[in-house]
Amino acid sequence: MDFDTLILGVATLLFAVALFALLVWAFRTFLGKSSGAARRHAPEKRLSVVEIAAVDAKRTLYLVRRDDVEHLVMIGGPVDVVVETGIKWRPQPQPQPLGPPHDDVIIAKTEAPVRPDYPKT
Repeated sequence: MDFDTLILGVATLLFAVALFALLVWAFRTFLGKSSGAARRHAPEKRLSVVEIAAVDAKRTLYLVRRDDVEHLVMIGGPVDVVVETGIKWRPQPQPQPLGPPHDDVIIAKTEAPVRPDYPKT
């Protein structure tokens, strides 16, 4: 067996493995359980972590939202604690852009204070 035949055999084997991997990937992508149609009609997520705040080195507060109800949970330390539950979620109002100031607003102009000129002694 010469060296050229060995190289050709290894290249053929690598090509066959790559072709098999490509076929498996195509089958799972296009014919698998998580097809594109199933992903488009997935329900909206019901659970999310809204905010996280560190209390100290061990404990952390988590504000968790499920549907339209929020729960405040402290995790870490010796015991995990539900601090508050059943908080009704209200979306925060969007801040309104600032308008022009009212007519009765007066911006006072002041002059810089005058420094006394002390004689050098």
